[in-house]
Amino acid sequence: MSNFTERFENTFRRLLPSPLAIAFILTAIAFLCAIVFTKPEAVSIGGYAIDLGLIWKDGLWQSGLLAFTVQMMLILVLGHILALSPFVTKLIDKLVGGLKNGTQAAVVVGIATMMVALFNWGLGLIFGAIFARKVAEMAHRKNMAISYPLIGAAGYSGLMVWHGGLSGSAPIKANQEGHIAELLPALPSEITHRVSMQDTVFSSMNAFATVAILTAVGLTLWILSKRVKTAVPASFARNVHTEMESGTAIGAEKIDRSNWLGIGLGIIFILLSIYSAVTATQFFDVITPDYINFLFLGLALLFHRSLVSFGKALDEAISGASGILIQFPLYFGIMALVRDSGLLDQIANTMIAHSTETSLPITTFFSAGLVNIFVPSGGGQWAIQGPLILQAATDLHLSFGKAIMALAYGDQITNMLQPFWALPLLAITKLKARDILPYTLILMLVGIVAYVTTLLIF
Repeated sequence: MSNFTERFENTFRRLLPSPLAIAFILTAIAFLCAIVFTKPEAVSIGGYAIDLGLIWKDGLWQSGLLAFTVQMMLILVLGHILALSPFVTKLIDKLVGGLKNGTQAAVVVGIATMMVALFNWGLGLIFGAIFARKVAEMAHRKNMAISYPLIGAAGYSGLMVWHGGLSGSAPIKANQEGHIAELLPALPSEITHRVSMQDTVFSSMNAFATVAILTAVGLTLWILSKRVKTAVPASFARNVHTEMESGTAIGAEKIDRSNWLGIGLGIIFILLSIYSAVTATQFFDVITPDYINFLFLGLALLFHRSLVSFGKALDEAISGASGILIQFPLYFGIMALVRDSGLLDQIANTMIAHSTETSLPITTFFSAGLVNIFVPSGGGQWAIQGPLILQAATDLHLSFGKAIMALAYGDQITNMLQPFWALPLLAITKLKARDILPYTLILMLVGIVAYVTTLLIF
């Protein structure tokens, strides 16, 4: 198994550059395809290239999508800050303290990580990484043999369920008023009003998929843990923590170190969040990126208690969101190219010609999985592929809810192949990509079976 994963990693490194370089390469591919397939006969290549360049430039800075960029950055950062809070850290310590062996550890880490990721993908990513490392630290203290790479893979498993949860980019954006109309302005207003979370995340189909994937992954981790090599993990250097600063606070420093201020602010945020949900016309309609971030800001303040602790966690968490700031606008530029050049319509017509209402969800699932390898961002992929999927769903009379979830399932499943989002986990656990890849590959195959079965049944 180790020889296979080493060859796979070397092949991956030879074929794929950095995520930022991939974004520019995809831009060039979209640009060339638009010239080849959509250039009017009466227009010169040079003139059309300039037109496309201007379309791309304007697409980078669409105000609504730039707001989406900040929303996704905040989801990741606030989730990370919450994972670093003393409350969540103690919760993880309690979970770790009850584990008796490597088999139990693998299953508990995997299931717990997926449950947290369904709540928030950023929190799930960091929670899984910290949980896996805590297990290794506990195993070292107790001289208990475990498969640390398998535990690490279990801690990454949340990225194969997150897009079907409360922070899924496609479902929560589709639930936001006016977003679908922005993606597909030509559609009638009654179609583009919004797609409720009741039809996506809280649908019976997604409930079935969630139970199926939790069961399948838990069982798979249990079986694998019985068959892998185990060893007592080596000791670790101490993690960065967010303790209070030592010494006596003077003057305005007392404000920053006051536990009551953070608790009070957190309670205000949470109460306003509850009031907004209770007074909303439709409860599920309130769950938007802004609402989730507002709630998580309140929880983070409450659990960190002091502004000093919150600020230290922010400093540690912010670097993990840096790639989104530049890469998302590049994806928005790609979206503008394929949409405004007419390339999107051509691709949609081709998909429709070779799809039926039954096969379109399966086609969407696998195409989304392929795109995710090259566009490792649920938000960026939604911006690029979302208009195509919704157009095809409209023409084939497939419900938007099922089409969106098919894209979400495909997008998240190949995260088990894509090392981009694994970088925070690898940094925290001190594992290497080749250590966890054999197990994430197996989890991906199990997940494909669960999701395809769900799409066929519903």
